[in-house]
Parts: sequence; structure tokens; C-alpha cells
Amino acid sequence: MNRPSDNVFKGAQRAPHRSLFYALGFTEEEMRRPLIGVASAFSEIVPGHMHLDKIAEAVKSGVRLAGGTPVLFPVIGVCDGIAMGHAGMNYSLPSRDLIADSVETMALAHCFDALVLIPNCDKIVPAMLMAAARLNIPAIVCSGGPMLAGRRGGAGLSLSNMFEAVGAYGAGTMDAETLCDYEKTVCPTCGSCSGMFTANSMNCLCEAVGMALPGNGSVPAVSAERIRLAKESGRMIMALLEKNIRPRDIMTPAAFENALAVDMALGCSTNTALHLPAIAREAGADISLSMINEISARTPNLCHLSPAGPHFMEDLYAAGGVPAVMGELLRKNLLDGALITVSGKTVAENLKTAPKPDGVVVHSADEPYSETGGLAALFGNIAPEGSIVKRSAMDPSMLTRTFTARVFDGEDAANAAIFGREIKPGDMVVIRYEGPLGGPGMREMLGPTSALAGMGLDKEVSLITDGRFSGATRGAAIGHAAPEAACGGPIALLRDGDLVAVDVPNNSINALVSGEELERRRAEFVPPPEKPLTGWLQKYRELLKMNLIKGDV
Repeated sequence: MNRPSDNVFKGAQRAPHRSLFYALGFTEEEMRRPLIGVASAFSEIVPGHMHLDKIAEAVKSGVRLAGGTPVLFPVIGVCDGIAMGHAGMNYSLPSRDLIADSVETMALAHCFDALVLIPNCDKIVPAMLMAAARLNIPAIVCSGGPMLAGRRGGAGLSLSNMFEAVGAYGAGTMDAETLCDYEKTVCPTCGSCSGMFTANSMNCLCEAVGMALPGNGSVPAVSAERIRLAKESGRMIMALLEKNIRPRDIMTPAAFENALAVDMALGCSTNTALHLPAIAREAGADISLSMINEISARTPNLCHLSPAGPHFMEDLYAAGGVPAVMGELLRKNLLDGALITVSGKTVAENLKTAPKPDGVVVHSADEPYSETGGLAALFGNIAPEGSIVKRSAMDPSMLTRTFTARVFDGEDAANAAIFGREIKPGDMVVIRYEGPLGGPGMREMLGPTSALAGMGLDKEVSLITDGRFSGATRGAAIGHAAPEAACGGPIALLRDGDLVAVDVPNNSINALVSGEELERRRAEFVPPPEKPLTGWLQKYRELLKMNLIKGDV
């Protein structure tokens, strides 16, 4: 079988290419073996990535043990926690496409035969899966694993508690000394932040969609088992190459249905509603918000990990990890067990030895937290194309309620009002012009949601935005309202004092404003001027505009 690396290794015409590999220190034997690209997002600025150099070395060992030649190359990554609340967050979601493009570039320019993808944090995981689907050469994901939870007074803590502590400090219910103690406690190790936030959600869903070995989502970053998993991932890529099992053989429409079912059972981040459709699109599949509701309606929520509950990723690991959840779903015929995975086995074969739910961290499907899944898509006159909420992280009293709109054009104005104690029980904070085009870049807004939680308002105040939230957000936080305000979406027409009815069980959100009044406001509507931009973020906005004109978003 011809391999892509033949284009740089074989024949007299490739002598110049081989000379450059000799310059790299390659031997003839290494050039006879398959060339395996190892894409590592290691850096010294992202806590979830600071140890990926060790993971990459373990992957390379596994590749060599199985007869391949591994070649490491770098990938960028934004730490969303560090980028939160300032202009850096504008770059977070757009970096997903930049990363996917860079992996594609490196793989095709250098003729890799297969890829091992080593991400760990939010945008990097879906970006690498997008690249894998686009390239469709054998590939496997091996993440860096979750951080351990912080401990204070016997209680577990995560980054979400840190952001909420800022709200508590602003409300006067936490002193400066305690705030400082939190700073030094909540993030005790390397790894992706310890709750079921976006990074860990996506790492778990890599298992669910079949692109990572069992354990990828929950084995702690600091454990020796994580190193062994990396070695096994390196070994398995050679088996995938030999069998010619490719990403699109694995990431089928049915596999994405499996991933959505696991998403609902775990109570994953609302950001999965952005990332799974983007990956599916690259794989030639399709995921809609309506599909999310359909799968949620039949899938029980089995876990309440932080921020929805008191458990952390290390607790999920101890309870059997993602296989324990998937095994329970398979028992209830809520998964397709016949699908192939990167282990070379089917889903059902992978789950033969999966532990049963422990009833504490992982509930049984017979006694779930709720009969429906962790996410809900809401539709209505202010979000006709949909919005998303993490219902598993909402207080039950907030599922059906009417709120009074307090409208802000941008996150900064909303934060000022929240910390200025201008938001009262019964209010709905409306943050607009934070979507992909308006932001630009659809910033995560953990600041306002965690401030409300820290002030004790998460059971009294709702929030809706055309932007998005961190996976660490809890409460009645409704994101991704579409169309966004910058595209003339009706969220732009809301005014202070409007009543907004939220009905999560019936998947609806509506401003109690007549159609005639909304049309009158639309006739008077004048959008704010675009924010001045430079660099590639300006290119990103222009590309979005072109895609909007073509209807390709």
C-alpha cells in the first residue's frame, strides 16, 4: 500500500527531500518506517498543557515500540481562564479554526501517514478533531488529562469556585485573606480544570465518539496511568494505520449520536453545542439544536460534576470514568454498540468490563438525576434559531419562570452593573453584541455568571446572551442566542423592563412583547458601530461576513 510519506522518502526524485531528513538526524531505517505526526499543544502558559511534553514523549515511545517513526510538531492553545474578561477572550473561539488549519497544513506539507493528537483544553480538543476529520488519515486523540481538585477544609474546589469567590468578595461575604487563600488552592496541579467544564467535556466526548481510548477523559494528568495511556495511544496509531481505519470511518452520524447521548448523561458544557456540530460538519455529518433536544429527551442525566454538583473529574475516574456512564447507557439501548473505535474494537467490546454505576458519582439510568439530559436548546421570539442552557446546573425553581430584562451592550457594562449591585432578584441580565460577529469571536463570560453565583443570585437572576459561557458556569445562564444582535437578531430589540418567559421543560424562551411592537422597534433599530480591529481577528470578522452573505454559517 502506498503511503503519503512515499512522497518524501521514495525514489531518486525525492533525494533532495531525504537530504533534509538526514539533516534532521534521521536514519535510513527511520525513513523506511511510517511517518507519524505527533501534534502537541505543549506550552508554558496553559496549566492544562504544561505537562504535554511528557505525554508527547510517551506517545513517541509507543509509536517506536510499534515500528513507526514519530515526529513532533507544535500547536498553539489559549488558556480560557487566563484570557477571561479582557480582549484576549476574543481570540479564544476563533483559535479553534486557526489550530485546525495549522494541523492540516503540517500534515499535508510533510506527508504524515497518520497523526497522534495531543490536546487538553477547550478549543484545542475540537480543533484537532476537526483537523482529523478533514484530513481523514488514521488519527487518535490522547489528551493530557484533568487537574486534581483543590482542597480547603475538606471541601473540593475548582476554578469555578475561584471566579465565584470574586463575586462573594464583591458582595462583602468573603474577606481578602480568604480570597487570596482560594487563589493558591483551587488549581493544585497541571491538567485541564477539575470540573466538567469544556475541556473535560470534550476529552470525555473524544471517548464517546470513538476517537480516543477508554480513560482519555478522566485519568488524572498527574497519574502514571496517563503516561501508560499515552504509550498505548502511540502503539494503537500503528494498528489503525495497518488496518487503514480512518477518522470518518469512526466519526459517523451514529457516532455523533452516541457522543450527544454521553454529553446529556454527563451534563457537559454548553460549549459542546458549538464544538460537536463543527466536528461533525468536517466529518460530513450534521448536528442541529433540535437534534440535541431529541437526544436529551430520551437520555437520563447520570452525573452532577462541578459546577452542577459536588463531584470532580477525579471522582468520575474513581467511579469508572466515561466507560461507567457509557456502559449504563448501552444497557438501556441508548448507544449504538456496533460502532468501531480507535481501540480497533466496537463500542460494546470496549464496554464489556465497564464498571456498574456507583450510585453516588454515576447514577443508574433507573435512578437518574433527571429523566432528561444535561443540556436544553431553547427557541422563541428572541432566539428563533435557538439558544442553549445547561439545565443540569440550574436550580429547579428557575426552569419555568418569568424575568425582567436588564439590557447591556457587551460584557463590560453588565459586569459593572452586577458588581455595582444594580441587579436584583427576578432580573434577566441580557448581554448582546458578544456573538461570533459582534464580539467578535463569541467571548466566554464566566465573569458575570460566577459573580451572580458568588453573590448568591444564581437562584434568582437569569442571564441570556448571544455570546457564550465557560463550562464552569452554573445557574440560569442561556447562551448562543441566535441570530446574534450584530446580525439583526431579535435579542437586539429587547429593552429594559421587558418581561421574558423561560420554560426549559418545553424548550422555549419568549419576550412577552407583541409582534407589532417588535416590528416597530426593528424599524427604529440602529446597530452600534463595529469595534475597530487589527490583525487576524479583523480577517476572521471579514470571513464571517462573507459566509453570512453566502448563508454558510
